[in-house]
Amino acid sequence: MTLATVRGMKDILPPESERWAALEASFRAHAGRYGFREIRTPLLERTELFARAVGETTDIVEKEMYTFTDRSGESLTVRPEGTASVVRAFIEHRPGTGDGPVRLFYIGPMFRHERPQKGRMRQFHQMGAELFGTDAPYADAETMAFLHGFLAGAGLGGVSLEVNSLGDPECRPAYNARLTEYLAARDGELCDDCRRRRVRNPLRVLDCKAERCVRATADAPSILGSLCGPCRDHFAAVEAALTSAGVPFSRNPRMVRGLDYYRRTTFEFVIPGMGAQNTVAAGGRYDGLAQLLGGKERVPAIGFAIGVERLLMLLGEGGGASPAADVFLVTTSAALLPEAFRRKMELVAAGVRADMDYEGRSMKSQFRRADRSGAKVVLVFGEEEGRRGAVGYRDMAKGIQEEIPAEEAMLRLRGVPKEG
Repeated sequence: MTLATVRGMKDILPPESERWAALEASFRAHAGRYGFREIRTPLLERTELFARAVGETTDIVEKEMYTFTDRSGESLTVRPEGTASVVRAFIEHRPGTGDGPVRLFYIGPMFRHERPQKGRMRQFHQMGAELFGTDAPYADAETMAFLHGFLAGAGLGGVSLEVNSLGDPECRPAYNARLTEYLAARDGELCDDCRRRRVRNPLRVLDCKAERCVRATADAPSILGSLCGPCRDHFAAVEAALTSAGVPFSRNPRMVRGLDYYRRTTFEFVIPGMGAQNTVAAGGRYDGLAQLLGGKERVPAIGFAIGVERLLMLLGEGGGASPAADVFLVTTSAALLPEAFRRKMELVAAGVRADMDYEGRSMKSQFRRADRSGAKVVLVFGEEEGRRGAVGYRDMAKGIQEEIPAEEAMLRLRGVPKEG
């Protein structure tokens, strides 16, 4: 029996892997411009970390996590998302993170046991960023500007930023009471999941994509009407900072997060007209999470995550072609392969992209492959030229071949000017 990949897992091969590498390199470069530094957390964490951070009543924790008991009897989970691990690492190593705001980004695989579909696998990948240590509205605007700039630089068009405020523990309870009363009067119009949610976590009902629930909550009270003075001022300052940074946005009062540690700013980058699956990236402020995970004090923080598979799908199938060779080495006989290989390694060591045929195929076949490689120059190793210490040097763009000393060819390809 042929062994295949596990359902929901995927091999990423060239040229697709080259698209991945280019996108990740772009994200790293963009993060660096904003002062974010990379963090790499373990794939395995204690199950309790995600139960607390993601929420024990969420589908992720109840149905989707890969959880097992290890040989010491400890319950471990393969991470289903990135933020919880980064916050845990920040708390654990905080003395070593330095003073002032701490900016961290991550790239890596996550795991959820859900039905595989296009753009969504059981092993999927996320890129994200977290900013700790300040609740200033400028930090919120900076985080959204970072993501806005990255998506634009990646070439994703038609993306809109939507923002909202969730208030804080001072003003949200009053809103929850108003929303619960509203939902109770429409219980029969809600789906089964939302009937349960309205009692345990009413905010999550507003996030339901079921058509009947969207209709039932169309006139639900807006959380923006229940904000306390400080939360109202914070949200106004975030919007002003976004305007100052030149980042266009619109308000979306229905955008919520169902967990209590989320505070104030929440945001999503969406592509209008794509229905329920229109979100490209999402984030928000989670000032209460560090304490929930065992931190001794409240740590203001804001962050976001992007699904790599979904982003690449939205960007389309372009790009990812194999990198062109600078030079292709051709041999007139198999006896010349050792010398050609030695010269190839010499060029590669000098930073020149070189390729050659190892099988001793015909000259016609080798030149055909050289043409496909995109090489600008072809070096021809022949027996007669070899006796003179020379090689054939063909400029592929001009179609001109000349015989020059082998050492001169090496210097020319390495960009070393000829002496004299």
